[in-house]
Amino acid sequence: MLLILVTQFNSLYQTMLILSAIVLSTAGVLLGLLLNGQSFGIVMVGMGIIALAGIVVNNNIILIDTYNQMRKSGMAAFEAALETGCLRLRPVLLTAITTILGLMPMVLGVNVDLLTPSLGIGAPSTQWWTQLSSAIAGGLAFATVLTLLLTPALLVLGDKTGQRVRGFVNR
Repeated sequence: MLLILVTQFNSLYQTMLILSAIVLSTAGVLLGLLLNGQSFGIVMVGMGIIALAGIVVNNNIILIDTYNQMRKSGMAAFEAALETGCLRLRPVLLTAITTILGLMPMVLGVNVDLLTPSLGIGAPSTQWWTQLSSAIAGGLAFATVLTLLLTPALLVLGDKTGQRVRGFVNR
């Protein structure tokens, strides 16, 4: 994944920014498990982190790609980051909200019995998936905030740092 992202963006900084979002989103996974009162199971939480990584990487790629297009069109770094945040706010939020709401029946342990039309809560069949869904939902809620606030800020910071380094080297 690292090599593909480096060739796509031609920037090690932006690639590391995308991949660090995966690592930082694990804090949200742990918060989601804590809020739901679930234990940390290696198999199901691990699968949840892998599934979460795909969503987080996708959101960050879309955000950074839009930022790079804005910069190529001649915008300053700060304005490009603001415009990118405005343009990508709705797609990122819609992805996160629909995924989290879609996972809520599994997070809450709701079981649908089709033979006798009824809903049950905490049935044995739901216990298996609760850790996985709690990990994805909690991590995605946390990662969405990171994607919309921290990523644009770090893009601007990286641009300013790059300008200083280039100015220092050219002396």
